[in-house]
Amino acid sequence: MTATDLALTALAQGWCALSLLHGRIEAHIERALQAGHDLSVREYSLLDVLSRQHDGEGGHLQMKQVADAVVLSQSATTRLVTRLEDRGLLSRYLCPTDRRGIYTDVTEAGLTLLEEARPTNDTALRQALDEAAKNPELAPLVRVVESLPAPA
Repeated sequence: MTATDLALTALAQGWCALSLLHGRIEAHIERALQAGHDLSVREYSLLDVLSRQHDGEGGHLQMKQVADAVVLSQSATTRLVTRLEDRGLLSRYLCPTDRRGIYTDVTEAGLTLLEEARPTNDTALRQALDEAAKNPELAPLVRVVESLPAPA
């Protein structure tokens, strides 16, 4: 095996560990959000992203930006928005400056549910990270996640 092969093997193992950590965290949070709030991780993420919009310049996200933020395709994001709109958690409206654009806002019911679900999400995240930190393969990744600065 060459040095390049060894480097690629190490890279692949690192990617597998990162994927495993992500999967475990997401599954743990999913169970907690479903049990406590009838929300999926994707639904929670969408509500969270949209709740951070503002009325200033560039404050409202286009569907492509929303899709990128929640790591879904545009069509999957549109279906997710429709489901949450049907539940009364989101509303859509035409962009006032470009009638072709459609924006999505979180309703009062959506904001209430998001605020109720946030502690569940945060607790489940902490639990999942604590559990993963016990695994020697995942512990370094947990430390990196914990060391990341909070967004401004």
